[in-house]
Formats: sequence, C-alpha cells, structure tokens
Amino acid sequence: MSINLQQLTDDTEDPEHTPSERAAAASRSTWVSVAVNLVLTVTQIIVGINAKSQGLIADGIHSLSDLVADFVVLFANRHSQKDADEDHPYGHQRFETAASLVLGTLLLAVGVGMLWSAFRKLEVPETVQTVHVIALWVAGGALAAKELLFRYMLGVAKKVKSSMLVANAWHARSDAASSLVVGVGIIGNLAGYPILDPIAALIVGFMVARMGWGFSWDALHDLMDRAVDDEEVQAIRTTLIETPGVSGVHDVRTRKMGDMIVVDAHLEVDGAISVEAGHDIAVVARQRVLQRHRVLNLMTHIDPWRRPDLDHGRPTRESSP
Repeated sequence: MSINLQQLTDDTEDPEHTPSERAAAASRSTWVSVAVNLVLTVTQIIVGINAKSQGLIADGIHSLSDLVADFVVLFANRHSQKDADEDHPYGHQRFETAASLVLGTLLLAVGVGMLWSAFRKLEVPETVQTVHVIALWVAGGALAAKELLFRYMLGVAKKVKSSMLVANAWHARSDAASSLVVGVGIIGNLAGYPILDPIAALIVGFMVARMGWGFSWDALHDLMDRAVDDEEVQAIRTTLIETPGVSGVHDVRTRKMGDMIVVDAHLEVDGAISVEAGHDIAVVARQRVLQRHRVLNLMTHIDPWRRPDLDHGRPTRESSP
C-alpha cells in the first residue's frame, strides 16, 4: 500500500500567527502600556503627595508596578523568540511563563505593601487628613486611561493568543479597578469621612495581592508541565483522527511550553502497510497539528492496527513474539 505524502498535505491550513507576528504585537502593545503607565505614575504620586491622598499614592505605586511589569514583558518577549539550542532543544518559550510568574510575584509584593501601609494608617485614624479635590480628578483620569489600556491590550493578547499579554492586560484592569476604589474613597473623604481614603488604599492592596497570587499560582503550575484544557486536547485529537491513514488515536498527552504546547500521541495505522508508509502518515499528522493548533512539537508513536475481519490467520500484537 503506497501513501502519497503530497496528497495528504493538501488540506492543511496556514497557522494563524507566526512567532514574529506575535512578538511584534506584544512589543507594540507593551510600549503603549509603558507610555501610559509612565505618565500615570508621575502624575498620581506627585498629586497624591500634594493632595494628601494615601489612596492616590497607592494607586500611583500600582501604576509604577505596571511600568516595571511592562519592561519584564518586553524582556521576556525578546528572549522567548530565540531559536532552540543545545541547552534548550524545545526553544525558549517558557520565558513567557517565567515572566508571568515574575509579574504575579511583583503584584503580590506590591499588594502586601499597600495592605501594610493602609493598616498602619488605620491604627491612627486621627492623622488622616482631608484630601484636595484635584485628587479626585486625577483618579478619574487614571480610571479612564487604564480601562482603555486594558481593552486595547486584552484585544491584542486574544488575537495573538498570549497568556503573558493577558496577564499584563489584567494587570491594567486591576489598576483601573483600584482607581475606581480610590475615587470612591476620595469622594467619601471630601464628604466628611476622612477614614475612607486609607480604607480605599486597603481595598486596592487586597485586590492587587489577590491578583498577584492568582498569576503566580497559574505560572507555577505551567512550569510544572500542566496539561492544556480538555477542549483543546480534544481538538488536537480530532485533527489527528481525521488524518488519512490514521485508524485510531490514544494516549494523547500535552504540556505547556509558554503559550505553545508540546504533544505526545499514539497513532494507530494499518498494520499491513510498510514502515515507510506508516512514517509518512505520522509526518502528515504532525504537520496538520502544527499548522492548525498552537503546538510547538508533536511526538508520535505508531501502533499497528488490523481490521478484525482481516485478522484471521495473522498473529495479533498481543500474541506476536
């Protein structure tokens, strides 16, 4: 039985995004975030100090953490695109996972620091001062800027399917939410309830710490070879089973490699065909998976399969020596 390799590959599809396209999109969106966060950091901290608003200062520190996170993303984005080498035969995609872990740890540390500062302030509420109304305008502007930045970055992240960019986008959303809380606290302070400003800072600290823990925990699991979700595994399995010449698929295993996936799978092919024909089928199956899914590498194992009605008089896999 002969297998036409070219004929089998005719129905493959082009990949949605090349690594260079993903890297370029990540770089563009992150530099936009750098510009926004730089302006917000300087404005929020300076106005927060002059307007005597602990909440606005906390929000400015959060923007500063965003700025640091942006440079972490740029660093990881650059290094994750390096080609495979002797020490990293699967490439450097896990730089992105490591960056997500760093982002999460940074958020967690910033959140804990905010919580500590707010608690210290709440211990002596009589020291809380009335803030200036300009702090409210800055908080409102920061809220609008961060929400717009979040929507832009999340759109780019989903388009290129980058978990690192998703993490950075939600970092921006956390800052938008914190600006909203800070704005409410400043309004309460101006209305005659000064204690609401440090309470707002306390809530912001909790939000930031909680998000940091979530990012760190997810990245840690990915670094320990966590599998992708069942829906994506089933999609890969479907692509394999639909490959001409593949009679069955089993033992499909996946592990994350940054935003890509490494897959192992056993393919069942007609046991009567030649080794070369079986190899050609495996090559086509691998090409289809790499082109249709975000799979970095597929390792296949070929198992012989025979139709039951043609098995008479032939040794089976179980009975063969």
